[in-house]
Formats: sequence, C-alpha cells, structure tokens
Amino acid sequence: MDKYRVIGVMSGTSLDGLDLACCNFELIRNKWKYNIQEAETIPYDSGVVHFLASAYNSSASELIEKDHVFGNYIGKKVIEFIQKHNLKVDLVASHGHTIFHQPEKGYSFQLGNGTNITSVSKNTTISDFRSMDIANGGQGAPLVPVGDDLLFPEYDFCLNLGGFSNISFREDNIFLNKFAGYVGKTFDKDGIIASQGEIKHVLLDDLNNIDYYRQSFPKSLGREWFEEEFLSVVEKYDFRIQDLLRTGSEHIAIQIGEVLKKHKQGKVLITGGGAFNKFLMKLISEKTNIHIVIPDQNLVNFKEAMIFAFLGVLKYRNEINCYSSVTGAKQDSSCGVIYTYIG
Repeated sequence: MDKYRVIGVMSGTSLDGLDLACCNFELIRNKWKYNIQEAETIPYDSGVVHFLASAYNSSASELIEKDHVFGNYIGKKVIEFIQKHNLKVDLVASHGHTIFHQPEKGYSFQLGNGTNITSVSKNTTISDFRSMDIANGGQGAPLVPVGDDLLFPEYDFCLNLGGFSNISFREDNIFLNKFAGYVGKTFDKDGIIASQGEIKHVLLDDLNNIDYYRQSFPKSLGREWFEEEFLSVVEKYDFRIQDLLRTGSEHIAIQIGEVLKKHKQGKVLITGGGAFNKFLMKLISEKTNIHIVIPDQNLVNFKEAMIFAFLGVLKYRNEINCYSSVTGAKQDSSCGVIYTYIG
C-alpha cells in the first residue's frame, strides 16, 4: 500500500486550539507526494486552556486521569471532524499536548492517551512519538526533520515558528505570546506592539548569552527550560511590554539568523503562526541572505499537524521516522505506538 489518508492532530504550547489536518500521502517512484485535504483549528475554551495549563502541576493520579480525559477529547473532535467533512481515513496520528519534556531524565510526556483516541474515534491511532528515541538515548526531538527531508527536499531549511521554533533545533517564541497577554492580547498581531518598543541591550545581551545557545547539537527544549532559564532572565528587568517584545523579537531574529547565515544562499520555508508576524519576518530577513518562502495559509497553519500525520504513515509502514543524527540517539528508529481499532 503506497497511498494513505491520515488525520494529523497537534496541540501546541500556545494553547490556542487543537489542529486537525486530513492529509493524503502517496509514494510515487520513491518520492512522497502530499496534499492537505481538509484542516481546521478547534479553539480551546477557557476550561480546556486551564485543564492543559494546570496539568503541569498535577499529582501523579490527576495526570493519569487527565491523560485519558484529553484522549477522549481528541477522539471526540476527530470523529466530529470526520463526520463534518464526510471523510474516510486510514489512520489518526496524534502528537498530543506536551506537559513534560526532560530527555536528560529519560522521559517526555504528551497528554492525550492513544487508547482513548482509538476507542472514541473508532480509527487506528498512532501516538507517543518521542519515547522510543529517548529510550535510545536521544532527545526525542526534533521529529519534524524527517518530514522536511522527505516532503520538502527542495528547501535548504524548514523553519517552524510556533510556541517554540525549530530548524532541527528549538527556540523561544512562546515568550511573545506570554507578554502580549499582559496588555490584553493573545498574540502580537503583525508584531505591531514590538515595533513600537525599543531594544534594551542589557536584556538582549543576557538573552543571547543563555548557555543553551552555546551547547552543541543535538538539543531540545521544553516548557521547563522556558520558565527556568529564559523567563527568569526577562523577569529581572522592569521594562515596558513594548520594549520586552521588541527585545525578544530581536533576540529571536538573531538566533535564527545565526543558523541561516552559515549558508550564503538557499531557500528557507517558514511556517507556523510566527510567519504572519510581519515585523519578525522583517527582522529575520535583515539578518540573512537566504531566500525566505512563506507558503499558502493552509501549509503555514497546519504543516506540523501534517508532518505528524506523515510520521504516522512511516510508523505504520515500519519505516524510519526519527533521525538519530538530529536527536542524538544511538540509532534511527520508527517511533510511535500503534493502537489498532477492530470494528
């Protein structure tokens, strides 16, 4: 079988909603072709936001309960999505919602139990994409490069600007949403607030000197790093929100530019919500000669959900979907757990 229709499910650290993308994949002459057939983001109401945000501080028994509750929630949204668009799919591939990511301690945990998704959606589901790589000594991240490699070979870089950013590494955009929240905004639309601020160089220097940036690859980040390492630096300073956002945007652009400028030419595909931040895009373009490509809105918004749908296909085929060269594991692996629905 070389043709699949899969629903990719992604819940990001920004807590804006559940991304669902029904994607078609076909292997033609050893090259994978794809298209996003249907996609939408199911916004989280305040109750779900609190449910996910508070999971980090849950007791062990509460966390297990929440894992199953959120699995049921995902399964329900998947079946509603299928019915709404009259779909027939082969698989569901769910990344879940990351609560803990501590590969140095041997674990990463994504809320949203696969057994519950399978039972409620009545579709074979693949989830838990990070644990095998971590068991093999890797970071369990980044996982997206496999999809970038096989689906977007024409690009030299694929950059996703989400709650965290990645070009086979992780960065720090959850910061922009957090501080936009202090002035009543869920995010800084087009970077307008940041553009009204000024760079505070003492803070910029502190951010650029965070030890993480000097660590060699492979490496990855989670919420724990953001709160303990990044946010603790920012909160030492009593600057205006505009200035914090301006300085943070400059920092993000500098760190991305440091990676991109190693190549004097080429193309970078930029997706994720940050691609709509015109001010941030301007700052990044000023720091590199790489040609920036922002694709259609569907791909900008749902590329990560599509990639996890594709990783599910590779797992289902028992093929490599995680590169040890980017995670630091002792070997490549086929990551994920398959929950087969018999109906």
